[in-house]
Amino acid sequence: MADPTPADEHLVFRQYLDAVGLHGMAGAEAVGLGASEWYALSQIALEGTLTSGELAARTGLTTGATTRLIDRLERAGFVRRAADPDDRRKVIVEPVADSLDRIEKVIGPARRRIAEVLNLYTPDQRAVLFDYFAHAAPAFRAATEEIRGAAAHGRQRKGGAAARRS
Repeated sequence: MADPTPADEHLVFRQYLDAVGLHGMAGAEAVGLGASEWYALSQIALEGTLTSGELAARTGLTTGATTRLIDRLERAGFVRRAADPDDRRKVIVEPVADSLDRIEKVIGPARRRIAEVLNLYTPDQRAVLFDYFAHAAPAFRAATEEIRGAAAHGRQRKGGAAARRS
């Protein structure tokens, strides 16, 4: 097979990203969560605990929307609020350990299938893949912040234009 062209590579990468995104949406739906809740729960599970402010910063939600998101996750039994041991004025959000078993059951098939794919590669090739993941994740987070910043700027400009028309 000939070397892939940049257009071929772009297509393969888009298909990969779409498949990952679709899997995330399906996982969220399977446990009764929305995409923001799924992402927030993932962040809480990865960190062990987050304050609501930290969670707001990571999700890009307002503090009010983050409070409502935490309320929904708490009602669903995925997280609980606790006093921050270092600053009793703060509240931390922590995962409910047993609830993460529900998530693991949902994502287990993907973990198994991806492990099978990774096993097709040599240890050196896997090292390259994981190096890519380690560099790509922060790049995607930075790009997300750029998108959010541009969208917020566009909303401000639109709101200002509407106010001038009034």
